[in-house]
Amino acid sequence: MPDSLQSSSNPSDFPRRIVCLTDETTETLYLLGEQDRIVGVSGYAKRPLELQRKPRVSAFRDANIEAILDLKPDLVLTFSDVQAEITRNLVLRGATVLNFNQRSIAEIFDMISVLARLVRKPEGGRALIEKLRCDLHEIEASARRFQYRPRVFFEEWNDPLISGIRWVEELIALAGGEPIFPELRECGKAQDRVVDPSAVVAHDPEVILASWCGMKVSLDAIVARPLWASTTAARNGHIYEIPSSCILQPGPAALTEGVRQLHAVLARVVNAEVAPQFKPTGFTDPCLL
Repeated sequence: MPDSLQSSSNPSDFPRRIVCLTDETTETLYLLGEQDRIVGVSGYAKRPLELQRKPRVSAFRDANIEAILDLKPDLVLTFSDVQAEITRNLVLRGATVLNFNQRSIAEIFDMISVLARLVRKPEGGRALIEKLRCDLHEIEASARRFQYRPRVFFEEWNDPLISGIRWVEELIALAGGEPIFPELRECGKAQDRVVDPSAVVAHDPEVILASWCGMKVSLDAIVARPLWASTTAARNGHIYEIPSSCILQPGPAALTEGVRQLHAVLARVVNAEVAPQFKPTGFTDPCLL
């Protein structure tokens, strides 16, 4: 083969310098033992703690394109239509970009599998997926022992009120709850999942879960909405915050800490015991109203 057609480095080294603009790809690479390839991360990245030493180059909707290019990445990982403009600007500047768009538990597994193959860790990816899948099956089996499945409203944003993102709805059902807007999980875009606050009241959720990306949830503001104090959830004190870093990142965090927090909340609502292996590790108790 002519020298001009040969790679200047070992093919197994590619990609050597990866910028991850969302949490889930960062955490996946750490779990695969490939964290040394990461040269830049999102400003919102929190998992694992070791990534705090990595340069921060973006928010979620916006990114410092020059700072990213200064890191000389050979691959940038972005997510969804929300980061479409970031993806476009990087491509126009000559960067190689892979935009993931996983919306379901199955697609999260697909993302892990693709990323594992990219860094030459297919076996590690399969092992990670199998571990996550087994843990989910165990939580699902635990939830089957609940005396009943409470009606659940999950809000991922407060103004406008947005609900129904697919992987969260799937995890709620798996953890023992009954989402009140199951039809929304088929809607990929956030603007298609806006709900009328009065519709929430009409469905009378027994549990209200809130997770506002990048913001602290105001439980008082939730119960102060017109007629929301009349819901079963508010009357029985079952309004909880689930940290967005645990549940709104479609990756390992949601399938581990996120689903455990959902299961712990729902077990409390139905007065069921939670086995030690299912107890959340990131907090000592759900954030209660």
